[in-house]
Amino acid sequence: MTMPKPLQWLAFLFLLLTGTVAQAAPRCVAGPSGTTQTIPIGGGTRSALLHLPRSFDPARPAPLVILLHGSGGTGAAMLRDSNLATASDQHGFVIAAPDAGIPHDKGFVWNIPGVPTVAGTIPGPDAPDDVAFIGALIDQLASAGCIDPSRVYATGLSGGGRMTSWLGCVAADRFAAIAPVVGLRAGNPLASDPSRPDPASCRPSRPVPVIAFAGDADTTNPIQGGGAKYWSYTMHAAEQRWAALNRCTAAPITRWVAAKVYEERYTACRNGADVVGRVTVGGGHSWVVDNDALWAFLSRHRR
Repeated sequence: MTMPKPLQWLAFLFLLLTGTVAQAAPRCVAGPSGTTQTIPIGGGTRSALLHLPRSFDPARPAPLVILLHGSGGTGAAMLRDSNLATASDQHGFVIAAPDAGIPHDKGFVWNIPGVPTVAGTIPGPDAPDDVAFIGALIDQLASAGCIDPSRVYATGLSGGGRMTSWLGCVAADRFAAIAPVVGLRAGNPLASDPSRPDPASCRPSRPVPVIAFAGDADTTNPIQGGGAKYWSYTMHAAEQRWAALNRCTAAPITRWVAAKVYEERYTACRNGADVVGRVTVGGGHSWVVDNDALWAFLSRHRR
């Protein structure tokens, strides 16, 4: 018996949405919108928390913000403490919050080659490759049709901020912009002069827009420099180095953007890759971020 035309159309639509039709574009099947779930990455032992915004449409790839926890933390705690899921629901971006690859205390630390962790040790050659893992996370979500690979961003707190900076240095082709929080770096401290970034340790393949958040009362990663061996140089030195890497030509401008928040901005940069530092007066070593301002900056950029 011949199937009625309306049923023929419904049958074709079902095949299209389930990916059975070879020509169909990928469709994200990660889960219901407005939910957070754990997804395995690359068929291996590692996973990431994935938050889909309430407005998420499985047929339309969304922007992705990768959220990196601090040293000794977890993706779950970072997602909770940053309150970024609220901004995700409001603005329509997906969040992926993975755990780092090196166990430490009750959580994990990120592998930044050549840089000691908070435990004081430099990760060895057999330590998990977190850059490759994050790349696999992006590829998996892009292949599934969940995210737009031209609108992928990274942010993170403390050790996650340093890892975010490292991604800008070594994986610039994967990110449209980065937003380190109390952790902006521009490469490792120079061995001969730790008050300066080592130019050889950060050579991005393209200009990377940067917005960094910090507090001037942070004693863990002080914006004035010093601190642990992995830190050493000032936040201002990091900003200047990123401005040089992005070939910014205008003189930097400092302005107040809120009662206790000032901004240092470098503009006229190649490909519009501005560099911005936002400092909260009296802010400590915490998520000193206006999430709406973070997204307003990130969302202006595409790779």
